[in-house]
Amino acid sequence: MSKTDKTRPWWVGMAEAPMVNCRPVHDHRFGPCTLPEEISADSASMNRRGRSGCYWGASDYFLFDCGSLSGGQEWYYFRREERRRSRHQARRELRAYSGED
Repeated sequence: MSKTDKTRPWWVGMAEAPMVNCRPVHDHRFGPCTLPEEISADSASMNRRGRSGCYWGASDYFLFDCGSLSGGQEWYYFRREERRRSRHQARRELRAYSGED
């Protein structure tokens, strides 16, 4: 298999440049620090919710510039939602104008 960024697991990209692609996330509510020294699939997370204890979390740089997400894709969804809202609003106004509501 080719050794490109596309075929590598996401956590490998995080482990190659700690503090750039990932950052330590500390949660000491339920005990002492449990942040592991090495970044692995079990100790890393791209999701900011659903984890307890300390773990390696993806930085915004990793998520949007070189990770699984891209800023362009995120803005696409925001623009799409805006267009959907304006379409629905236009339909409501047309129905009200023609007396259907």
